[in-house]
This record gives sequence, C-alpha cells and structure tokens, in this order.
Amino acid sequence: MSFVNEFVNGNEGGLKHEGLTPVQKVTLRTVVVGLLFYGLTAIEGMMMRVQEIEPFLGTDHFFSVMTVHPIVGIFGSTYLIVFGAFVFLVPYLMKKPLYSIRIANITWVLIALGALTSWSAGFLFSYAPLYTLYWPLPVDFNQFMPAAALIFVLGIAFIMIGTVLFIFNIFATVFYTERGHEKRPIKPLVLSALGIDGLLNLLRKLRKKPPYSKDPAVSLPVAAIFRGSIDTLFDAFVILSVGVLLLVYIIAKMTGTSMDASSIDALLYKNWFWWGLDLIADGLVLIYVAGAWYLLASLITGKKLYMENVARAALLIELIVSWGVWSHHLLSDQAQPNMMKLASGEMITAFELVTQGIAIFVTLVTLWSARPLKMTNPLKFLLGGMLGFALAVPAGILQADLGLNRILHNTQWIIGPHVHVAILVGLTMTLHSAIYLLFPILTNGGKLWSQKLANFHFWAHLLGGIGMGAFMGMAGLDGMLRRSWYVNGEFNTYMILAGICGAFLLFAWIAFIFNIVMSVGLKGLIGIFLPSKLKTKDTLPEAA
Repeated sequence: MSFVNEFVNGNEGGLKHEGLTPVQKVTLRTVVVGLLFYGLTAIEGMMMRVQEIEPFLGTDHFFSVMTVHPIVGIFGSTYLIVFGAFVFLVPYLMKKPLYSIRIANITWVLIALGALTSWSAGFLFSYAPLYTLYWPLPVDFNQFMPAAALIFVLGIAFIMIGTVLFIFNIFATVFYTERGHEKRPIKPLVLSALGIDGLLNLLRKLRKKPPYSKDPAVSLPVAAIFRGSIDTLFDAFVILSVGVLLLVYIIAKMTGTSMDASSIDALLYKNWFWWGLDLIADGLVLIYVAGAWYLLASLITGKKLYMENVARAALLIELIVSWGVWSHHLLSDQAQPNMMKLASGEMITAFELVTQGIAIFVTLVTLWSARPLKMTNPLKFLLGGMLGFALAVPAGILQADLGLNRILHNTQWIIGPHVHVAILVGLTMTLHSAIYLLFPILTNGGKLWSQKLANFHFWAHLLGGIGMGAFMGMAGLDGMLRRSWYVNGEFNTYMILAGICGAFLLFAWIAFIFNIVMSVGLKGLIGIFLPSKLKTKDTLPEAA
C-alpha cells in the first residue's frame, strides 16, 4: 500500500499543484512533454540500433524512423526542455514576471503538435527522404506520397512558429517594464544582453580605466539565453523559408502543375539551408549550454563566476562566429568554392574550440574555487555535460579538415562521436543537471523519491552516451556509412556494442521518469496540466 500511495500521491504527499504559480506550471508542462518526446526518441534510436544488428523492420519503415528521429529528438525533446527551462529562468533571474503565460502555453502546444505531426508523416506514410528539408529530395514524389510531404512540412511550420513565439516572449520579458515600476533605459539592456558591456569592461581595464559597468543590466545566464535566441530566431526564419519553398512544390505536384526543381540553384539552396540549420548547433547548443553552465556553477557554488567579463565577451564572439561556420557541412561538395571551405569550413569553425574551451575553463575554475563541494546530482550531471562537449567539439573540429573530411564525411563518425555525444552527453546531461537543480524550486520544495535511481540515471546515461558514440565512430573509421542499412553483418561487433550502450540510455530515461513520477505522484503530474489557482502576476517562487 505504501508503494501505491507514493505512486498516486508522491513521496511528500503529492505535488501541491494548487500552490504552483502559472510560470511554474507552464515550465513543468513544457519540460514533462519534452521528456516524453525524449523517450520516443530513445525508443526510435534503439529500433535503429537493433535493425543494424538483426533487421526486423521493412526498408520503408526503417528509413522513415531515421528521418523523423532527429525531428522528434531536436525539436520535440530538446527544444521543449530548453524552452521550458528558460521560460522560468529568465523572469526568475530578472526578478520580474514572464511577459506572457498565454504565449508560453501556445509555444509548447505548437512545438509538441508540430513534432507529432512531422512524426506521423513517417509513422503513417513512411515518409523517408533522410535529408528532411534538403533539395531536391522531399519533392521527388516518384517514391513518396505528396500528402506525406505536406504533413511533414506542416509539422515543421508549427515547430518554427512556436519557436518564434518563444523568442518573442523571452525578448519581451527582458525589455518590458512592469506597471508601477520605473522604466529601465533600453541601451544598457541591449549592451548587456549582447555582452558588449563585458567587452567594454575588458578594454577599459587594459587602459587602466574604471569599468564601463560594475553592475550589468542583464545577468550572464540571461545574456547567453538572449544571444542564443538570436541564432535560434535566424534558424527559424531560414527553416520556415525552406518549408514555404517546398510547400509550393508540394502543392503544385498535388494539383498536377509541373514545376522544374532545377530552377532552384542547388548550391545556393544548400548554403542557405546549412547556414540556418547550423545555427541550431551554435545558437541552441554552444551558446545556450555555456550560459547554463555559468548559471549552474554559480548556483551550485554560491560564488560569483570567475572571469565574468571574459565569459560575456566570449559569448558575443561566439554569436558572431556562429554566423560563419556553416561551410564545414559542404567540405565534400565539389561545387562549393575552395575559399569558402577554407575560411568558413576550417578556420572559423576551428575558433569554436576556443570559445567552448573558455566556457569549460571558466566553469571549472568557478567550481574549483568553492571546493570542497558535495557531489550532488546537479554537479554530477554538470560535469558529465562538460565532458560530453570536451569529447564532441574536438571530434567536430577533426571533421572540419579538408583532408580528414574525405575519410570521415557521411560515415558513422559524424553522427556518433560528434552529434550524438554532443547532444546526448553534452546537451542532455546539462539539461538534466538543470532539472535536478530546479526540481525543488519548481515543485515548492519537492524531494526525489530515490537517490539510487538518480545515481543509476547518471552512470547509465554517461556510459551509454559516450559508449554508443565511440563504437559508432569506430565503425565509421572502418568505413560504415551513415543513413545506410547493412545486411551482411560486416559491422556487427561495433553495432552490438553500440546497441548495448543505447540500451543503457533507454534504461536511464526509464529510471529518471519513474523517479520523477514517484516524487510528485500521479495526481501531482496530472495537476501540472490543470489551470493554476494563483494569480498570473505571481510568478516568482522563493528559491529552495
């Protein structure tokens, strides 16, 4: 009976959802839905891992899973978890209410609906162009149904509209002034949000002059969120423009109108596409994650961030660098100009190793200055996230070499040591650190049901993510291509080991979700999705 009571009511008598503010509730809704999409992503990943060992899916089904897997993982899961956390953190850190709870609710609904819509195109109609918005695959209807492509693109449109609404909400929260408060000057907010104040402080220090600003108008984590959102906004407009273009071709095909795909310059399209898509990695991942590290390190240690002005300036540089690295995706494209490959693909890309290195250094020194530290769940997952990027970023820099790219391009190395280790270990473990840290704040003092499950979550996720990426990379070095299905078993050893590690990741997610449900109770979990009884303006809970 005790177990049943805890499952229904939670470890501390259930999540008292009547006492949660609207911003707490919308954050919990967004993050919970994101974690459910992560579970779907993990299941899809295991389906593909098993398929590479012992085929059990039809060809159409296998490649449709491979097509929607990144859509569900990046947009359905990562976007929702990141956006949910920031919807809470920006007003929380700025000590002011979120600009609009209604927009925040519309945002998570649109992104979740969009991810589910795009996923259904693969599940129901086996839509499987692999390069999901690349030219000209999605408009080649000799293989795919026009209706499937239409459903897929509509799902992408929902996601991007939701993304734009989130960014508007964040920007508005930073700049608006509450009623009854003195209006804050816009200029200091803009300079601080972009990190220009940190750069000015450094320059004035070199000239032995007083700092431009001793008390920044915007905290460093909020500045990182603001800057990452700029990249995410650009990406949303690029992907929306791509979707509109494809939609024109899809509708033309469905209505019997003939449109020539060659009328679009393929090289121009690919550069536009990769410029926008790469902003996800550099805006969402590198800048957002660096800001999350800074916040987590400050909250865990209770200390001011080490070299804060340098960190601010580095984020500003990273924002600019992120606009010029896309050509590393086109190093093997013969039509791409060599100067673009050299400047954008190699030289500017290599600079990301510097900016990310600064973020790791600043975070580690901040933690080191506060020793001894208790190895709490947030600290463990923070260190795991930094380890993930310490492995994945250099792996990406290796790929961004004209010579090595000839060997590594389009192999399992790309998707293993670089993409999956960066997302699963670097980004996801950072997000889990934030979830563990914010859990008592968002639940008004709630406690985890089981620390043993939290420990299992950490080790299974860390070893599973690094191990899967490593074995996929080894297969890639031996010549195994990505987006391919091998039926002769020549890479089975690597795939079996990668599959075992993938199972660790799935079990880690199950343990994490079970722990959360047992902590808040089934009633509490349902209560998250019920309207709040508190006033909308009451959005700033006290820190636990």
